[in-house]
Amino acid sequence: MENFRFYSPTCFVFGKDKEDEAGAYVKSFGGSKVLIHYGGGSVVRSGLLDRVKASLDKEGIAYCLLGGVKPNPRSGLVYEGIELCRKEEVDFILAVGGGSVIDSSKAIAAGTIYDGDFWDFYQGKKIEKALPVGTVLTIAAAGSEGSGDSVITKEEGMFKRGAGSDAIRPKFSILDPALTQTLPPYQTAAGITDIMAHLYERYLTNSEEVEVTDRLIEGLLLTMIHEGPRVIADPNNYEARANIMWAGTVAHTNLCGVGRSQDWNSHNIEHELSALYDCAHGAGLAVTMPAVFTYQMNHNVMRFAQVAVRVWGCQMDFAHPEVTAKAGIEAFRSFLISLGMPKNLEELGGKEEDIPKLVEVLCHGDGRNGTISGFVTLDETDCENIYRMML
Repeated sequence: MENFRFYSPTCFVFGKDKEDEAGAYVKSFGGSKVLIHYGGGSVVRSGLLDRVKASLDKEGIAYCLLGGVKPNPRSGLVYEGIELCRKEEVDFILAVGGGSVIDSSKAIAAGTIYDGDFWDFYQGKKIEKALPVGTVLTIAAAGSEGSGDSVITKEEGMFKRGAGSDAIRPKFSILDPALTQTLPPYQTAAGITDIMAHLYERYLTNSEEVEVTDRLIEGLLLTMIHEGPRVIADPNNYEARANIMWAGTVAHTNLCGVGRSQDWNSHNIEHELSALYDCAHGAGLAVTMPAVFTYQMNHNVMRFAQVAVRVWGCQMDFAHPEVTAKAGIEAFRSFLISLGMPKNLEELGGKEEDIPKLVEVLCHGDGRNGTISGFVTLDETDCENIYRMML
């Protein structure tokens, strides 16, 4: 196990109707003028936005609104949010929605009090300070409600890049599983896939003797295997929704990633798919991960064999561990398909002729040097081979 520093100060407020307390939590963290940031019409139609506004009115807290966040959140709305926050002298940002809304809120929070272009942070500049952010979560998926991470798509060039800092960790996050009960099955399945991706990206490590975090990850993967089919069969199953929502948060606070190197090649490769085709991030990961895992498997076949045995119930073949490893990857792929996730690039709207463009942007776009690094360092040829495995 490697040395580590773990910092996760977010106050998590879990349970039914807890969104009615949003105003009280904003006040407790010093907010006096709030930007309520949200996505499409669902938070309006459901009455959630009105309940959040009522909670702020109850505490005497002023607010302004900025909706319109799309999946794979765009830089244009971030710039609009920064301008609005400066004009209205906002001192707190309240994200009402899923990971895209929260990521956009974090970008606005960092950019509002920064003299330069917020995109500097998504090119590697460290975020030193930001406006405080709170969240009311409506989708169990990205884990952004408990992380210091944010991913934004720059519309000029359609570069999808991430930034991370403790400065943009939410001060509080309200998690009401009932708010996820109206999600369509496809969106629910995409969220489950994203959660499992966050676990696998940490499981694929070059660090040794990390049994504690291995077991944490394995337990959460087993939870998703149990709860995923239950919630697809019965979208109103509150307990299944609750377990999935909390698993999504725990998966991405980095509790499962401390003391170990991590991968994130699957996420980097998928980001180009959701940037180009505007597909759901989880759906893109469902196609990407089996290809990446198969390509990287021989780097440490026993790591893949271990998760195959411990999580997917595969029989260990000590003479041929690659057989076990492949069986685990296929079991994972079959599970995602059973939830309704796509199985190839075509089902995402992808085309073989797009592969050179995907590789070029992935490896060289926005200042990259020709490779991506994680569990394995991948060059242009490797990335092209992986994309072709998705066909």
